[in-house]
Amino acid sequence: MPETSPPLLGDWFIYLSLIVLIGGVVAITALEFGNSASSAVVRVPALIACILLVPISADAAVRVWRSAWAWMPIDRNRGLFRFVWAAVLVGILIASVALAVALLLQ
Repeated sequence: MPETSPPLLGDWFIYLSLIVLIGGVVAITALEFGNSASSAVVRVPALIACILLVPISADAAVRVWRSAWAWMPIDRNRGLFRFVWAAVLVGILIASVALAVALLLQ
């Protein structure tokens, strides 16, 4: 069943997630090759990934929140599980904002 009011990102959710994945891979690979966390090859992809992860996490939290309410009358346990999942996504959102601010202030 299609959503009656899809979240803002819509189909862009996947493409932005791919950019975040690539940014994370580049930053982690650079760290593994011995670059310091303050070097540009680590900071720039990590900053781009963190900035993009904010709207992605918000969009995902909205989708899961709506899913939780849709499941509550059908299967309460699945609905409650999705509320926990939504809380985790909000935690990721807060951590992404904090990391982006920390990277900008370095």
